[in-house]
Amino acid sequence: MPTTLIVTLVILVTIALIGNKISRLPSNVWLLFLAQPLGLSSASMVVFAGGLLGGKIAPAPEYATIPLTVMILMTAGGVIPAALLMKRFGRRIGTIIGLLSATVGSLIAVFAAVRANFLCLIIGAAFLGFSMAFVAQMRFAVIESLSDPKDIPKAISILMIGSMFAAVLGPEVAVIGKDWIDSPFGYAGSFAGLSIMVSIAIIIVARLSPIGVAEQAVANSSRSLKTIVSQPIFIIAVCAGAIAYGVMSYVMTASPLSMHQINGHDLGATKWVIQSHIIAMYLPSLFSAILIRFLGVSKLMAIGTSLYFLVILVALSGQQVMHYWWAMVLLGIGWNFLYTSGTVLLPESYQSNERFKVQAANDFLIFFIQAMASLSAGWILFNQGWDWLIKLALPVLVLMLIVSIWLLRIRNKRELVI
Repeated sequence: MPTTLIVTLVILVTIALIGNKISRLPSNVWLLFLAQPLGLSSASMVVFAGGLLGGKIAPAPEYATIPLTVMILMTAGGVIPAALLMKRFGRRIGTIIGLLSATVGSLIAVFAAVRANFLCLIIGAAFLGFSMAFVAQMRFAVIESLSDPKDIPKAISILMIGSMFAAVLGPEVAVIGKDWIDSPFGYAGSFAGLSIMVSIAIIIVARLSPIGVAEQAVANSSRSLKTIVSQPIFIIAVCAGAIAYGVMSYVMTASPLSMHQINGHDLGATKWVIQSHIIAMYLPSLFSAILIRFLGVSKLMAIGTSLYFLVILVALSGQQVMHYWWAMVLLGIGWNFLYTSGTVLLPESYQSNERFKVQAANDFLIFFIQAMASLSAGWILFNQGWDWLIKLALPVLVLMLIVSIWLLRIRNKRELVI
């Protein structure tokens, strides 16, 4: 097993052990810190190995992003079943069910690579996508494990720092395992390695303290979903999450294809750019909680939006490796600030007995928009080119800028409706 992978796993486990020892946060936070990057590696695996394998076995190059799009659509479709299962059985059992889906999906993807079967790759991606709906719910499991709401930004930051390790684990296992199993275009062993990582995540999740089975009693009765989603704070939280994920997925999906398949940059450079992007998505979590404390959510959201505008400028300035690298790193940081802002805002929109339906509605909207963005990326890239793909993101960013200003005005006037 190569050094990079070993070092990554050692660092991940060491941080979890030390954090659990010295922090006052519940052990569930640190168990999820360990489990989430292993489960999240499904996404980076499909982005990297799935996209490159799809480009080889798809009927046409522009179809190469279909597995990723199907994965995201199934994530959106899995949100409501995930919420219902977790409401019925609790976060621990529900998450294990979702991770079992990832195990099945990774094994189907192994078969797809061995047989060079594009349809099977799509089916495997669908199972992996369904599991991602459960992985996404880990952030709510962390929130519900806390006794003090003031710890939410810190706990979310810790979870997202853990997710940073998925940037290394997914692509590293993809490259290391590429030829473990004989297959026409490689990558069968990559997905076999993914199934091992997911199995380890299941073992870790099994150690969680039971949470989220019973609804906490509240004085008010549960409001209708229509009433909840009409609140300004819910709309702003969803916009932050959906635009963060939509624009990120749109650019990220196209980047490895544009780099490797269109511009001929080598596989090592492409892997480095994708890994740097995913690290940039989660590394700011080291200080995002501090930024929220001193700047507030509204200003952090505005900074994230501004970084997305910088992505446009850098991406349009050239198509050398460093242009892609800077664009993807800025994209990752901007995503972190926007997505963290939306996650922290969302609990302000619901009471505890409303949480499952609101969380499901939020995640469904986010992942549906992400899926549409991913689906359009391949077609636009191969038919209109990289520059047009980037330019078409501008109207969405203008909308996010307006939403950020809206939140700032609400905070300043203290007119927040919960």
